[in-house]
Amino acid sequence: MTQFINDLLFLFQRFGWTDFLDIILVAAIFFIVLMLLRDTDALVLLRGVLFVIVLLALFTSLIELPAFSWLIRTVLPALVLAIPVIFAPEIRRALERVGRAGNISFLARTQNITEKKLIETLNAVIKASGRLSERHHGALIVIQRNHGLGEYIQTGVPMHADVTPELLLQIFYPNTPLHDGAVIIVNDQIVAASCVMPLSSSGVLNRSPERTLGLRHRAALGITEVSDAIAVVVSEETGSISIAQDGKMIHRLNVERFQNTLMAFFQATEFLDGKSLIARLLALFTHKEESEKEGDE
Repeated sequence: MTQFINDLLFLFQRFGWTDFLDIILVAAIFFIVLMLLRDTDALVLLRGVLFVIVLLALFTSLIELPAFSWLIRTVLPALVLAIPVIFAPEIRRALERVGRAGNISFLARTQNITEKKLIETLNAVIKASGRLSERHHGALIVIQRNHGLGEYIQTGVPMHADVTPELLLQIFYPNTPLHDGAVIIVNDQIVAASCVMPLSSSGVLNRSPERTLGLRHRAALGITEVSDAIAVVVSEETGSISIAQDGKMIHRLNVERFQNTLMAFFQATEFLDGKSLIARLLALFTHKEESEKEGDE
């Protein structure tokens, strides 16, 4: 016992600020990796890989197994090279998030649009979403921000029309040629309709009650996972309105809450000071908590 205490004291005596920084950096890397993989199928796969590595390390260190140890040393380099292939989608998504976060103006609007035009466009989306909700007409409206959506625009039918409630209602009228897909809005223009969106690769919708949501909601989450766009979804079954942003979704919004939330994402002054941005984040989590409580009830 005395020897153990002496060893601990010896370690503490040699422990410097560089060692503390080293531990913090390693812990931060593990924390970031786990946060990026949270709610994804890759997290389960990562746990399996770590379990196998620990098990192999115990076998090779505690028991003398020459043949087994040779096999592990031979196969391990191939497994290391296979990790980027296995985790390719997650690595790409993580790098995209880091790239957007590394941009100083990643939250700023760079669109060539005046504040008046922006408000008119958002009001048209709000008005159309309210009518679509009343009629139980499904819809998916994607509003571009900084990240270009050119590759997804090309999958749809070009429109280049002004954003009006009547046009959105006509596009999403059931059984019309353009109703099945997403409308993409750039600045104050509907640039394309019937666009194909990437489906969410996270596990958010695999848990109750979100797992009952359909392809529109999965597509809304998917496009916000790969870009900074805002996606508005109207459920065809329930008529409820949802907003997706940054891979998260706020469910069951009434028209008033939907209007406040959508406007909050595009506040003209939110990038001039921190108050509006904080208010937007608080509104996001407040609406999320309220929708979760309604779901529990």
